[in-house]
Amino acid sequence: MFRYALHALIVLILTLLTQIGGIAYLIALAASRIFGMRRFPAKLAIFLVFYAGATFAANLAAPMFGRVPLSCIASAADRLVVRSPIYCLLNRNYVTPGVRDLAKALAAHMDKEFPGTVTVALDANFPFVRGFPLLPHLSHADGKKLDFAYYYKDVDGAFLNGATRSPIGYFGFEQPVPGDELPCEGRNDWLTTRWNFDALRSLFPAYRIEEQRTSAAIGWLTSEGVAKFGLQKIFIEPHLKNALGITDSHIRFQGCRAARHDDHIHIQVD
Repeated sequence: MFRYALHALIVLILTLLTQIGGIAYLIALAASRIFGMRRFPAKLAIFLVFYAGATFAANLAAPMFGRVPLSCIASAADRLVVRSPIYCLLNRNYVTPGVRDLAKALAAHMDKEFPGTVTVALDANFPFVRGFPLLPHLSHADGKKLDFAYYYKDVDGAFLNGATRSPIGYFGFEQPVPGDELPCEGRNDWLTTRWNFDALRSLFPAYRIEEQRTSAAIGWLTSEGVAKFGLQKIFIEPHLKNALGITDSHIRFQGCRAARHDDHIHIQVD
């Protein structure tokens, strides 16, 4: 009974993390029994083979479900990059063709305004099934959402092209200062993904948001992004919105149960 419960737990975790990993695990488990594989390294190897095959198949099949992958393989000439291969390995790099075109157009605009500037994409969506949650996000479930990293500078004010504070682009929060707008101050929601990760703060470099490029990107999103690509909302923390001097009505606060958005820009289209 314990063995079946363990397998069920592994399937659940792999499904929540990758969408297709649970199916790959079940197929690998059946194959290992058919071929009499008992050692863990052999079982792990066959799972990785099936998972790699499922990931490749997802790339081919996703367009039939209205989604396309953002590539995690970038050349020196690419101006839109996915922050880490982990996003592709976990199948979190899928968007609708419209969101892909928006992302490419934003990167092209930033390269035109600030030659050589790289725009960094983070979490997108899974390849299949509308409504399937991309944890810990609450809304990345239909291919129409995408996160971008902010643009950063070092402590001396020098622009850091393609860099983020954390290795995956998340959790390197811009801390508010006294007097900033804090809509969630005093709340103690028990069901929330608004985690502060204070213990991680000292592990990340002391980068700060590069205001000129970040403001230019948000300005393009709220103008060309809205007019040409149907951008509907952008989530940014209120204290950061105020610091950047942004007043556009498409900039929203995501609510106190959702993750903080002073480490990334969340966009969504109609």
